[in-house]
Amino acid sequence: MSGFLPRTVVVLGLVSFLNDTASEMITPLLPLFLTASLGAGPAIVGLVEGVAEATASILKLVSGWLADRGWSAKKLVVGGYTVSNTARPLIGFALGWGWVLLLRFLDRVGKGIRTAPRDALIAATTNRAMRGRAFGFHRALDNAGAMLGPLLAFGLLQWGMGMAHVFVAAVVPGVLLILLLVFGLRMPPRVELEHPPARFDWKGLDGRVKGLILAAGGLALATTPEAFLVLWANQGGISVAWVPLLWAAASGVKALVSGPAGGLSDRFGRLPIVTIGWSVRVLLLILFAWLPDGGMTVWTLFLGYAAALAFTEGAERALLGDLAPAEQQGTVFGIYHLLSGFMALPGALLFGTVWQWLGMSTAFAMSALLTALSASLLRLMASRSGQNA
Repeated sequence: MSGFLPRTVVVLGLVSFLNDTASEMITPLLPLFLTASLGAGPAIVGLVEGVAEATASILKLVSGWLADRGWSAKKLVVGGYTVSNTARPLIGFALGWGWVLLLRFLDRVGKGIRTAPRDALIAATTNRAMRGRAFGFHRALDNAGAMLGPLLAFGLLQWGMGMAHVFVAAVVPGVLLILLLVFGLRMPPRVELEHPPARFDWKGLDGRVKGLILAAGGLALATTPEAFLVLWANQGGISVAWVPLLWAAASGVKALVSGPAGGLSDRFGRLPIVTIGWSVRVLLLILFAWLPDGGMTVWTLFLGYAAALAFTEGAERALLGDLAPAEQQGTVFGIYHLLSGFMALPGALLFGTVWQWLGMSTAFAMSALLTALSASLLRLMASRSGQNA
């Protein structure tokens, strides 16, 4: 647990801080922009978010595979962040939900290009004893940016800006992070392989890795998209102007939780931390379904759910970094992100459709059940392999 984190981890953490500052100036307002300004319904919100995440997930596998085969990880990371931070502010000029869908698609194309090579870089430049702390640090800065972004949006809205103008203003942190990447990220010397990379072997992976990947896919199908949590909060009495503040508070909670939780996984094991966090999600989703909204209930449940999400972020990625073959880390991270992101499309559509036709409580109850099944799948696959730590 002692020692400084590598420069690569620190730079990528700061880049994620700036990127999420830019992204979260837009994200919490986007479902309201779609429904209130552009006239879209809950099913369209689910479609936009689902298509965006499914797009990113496919490219995460491709970029991870390319990084394992010698493509420049820095170029993939810089290119991905550039695409996202070019497309995202243009949402402010959208005249219909179709344009929002296209620009969110391009935003997630950029995310897909950068994510797996970035995670593989973090895993490759840290040793196992501090890998949970490294991923926790990265997620903490990511979430700190996600806190600052809504605060900036809140200030701009209070100053009299419309939502569209707030979206355009997100170009500023986007430019800063590209400069930081280009001039601040130093790559380690490339090690030339004596033989071509071995063909990827799913059966040869550690049972915990396979369990986490499959369970993460089930969890993506089950997870309540944050766009719908915003709609839930708005229906519970949180006005549009206060939504960014609520979102910022949730991201602040994530930033406080993710770093220490990643460190705990270094001490007590990855699976116990993941199991605890996923179990807490089930409980909170049940409360979302049955507790009356309004007042402090909105704040308590929203922040509690944010903490449960952050609790497992570092442990999940560190587990993959620990157990994936070194020459195939990019591919393993890509598959992890592919399945979890790909299942986000049917998950978002399912949640939005159930909400629209059967009601909000039914949608949250369904999500709780699917989350419980996913957590059980992870424990089952780990125990069958005799690997419970």
